Amino acid sequence: MAKLDSGSYQLVIKLADKRRIKVGRLGSFVFPAGYYVYTGSAKRGLEARIARHLRRDKKLRWHIDYLLQFATVVEVNRYPNKVECELNKILSRQGGKVIVERFGSSDCMCETHLLYIGGSQANILHQ
Repeated sequence: MAKLDSGSYQLVIKLADKRRIKVGRLGSFVFPAGYYVYTGSAKRGLEARIARHLRRDKKLRWHIDYLLQFATVVEVNRYPNKVECELNKILSRQGGKVIVERFGSSDCMCETHLLYIGGSQANILHQ
């Protein structure tokens, strides 16, 4: 597979146990155990961005970094020709729930870019 330099992506994330997590300047929030989908994008360096998310040892820079200290990425989906906000809206309409407003969406008008999809990965609907 050729490396993609730009596009959008979704990380399917599993949080094994309910946990209170401080998310940078957003504050502290209780995250229920279960599966989440984080939608992001990169104008360049898409594969490098994804690889950074998958690393355990990193400086906490983005909202997702704080969650990934305690959770595991179980799937990565890449979308070279889709806009991250549109991907996020599709998942929201399919039942994704907001846990933290403005998570990962400080540069757009979306309510959040992290959606809780419940206790089973089987609930995930692929676009």
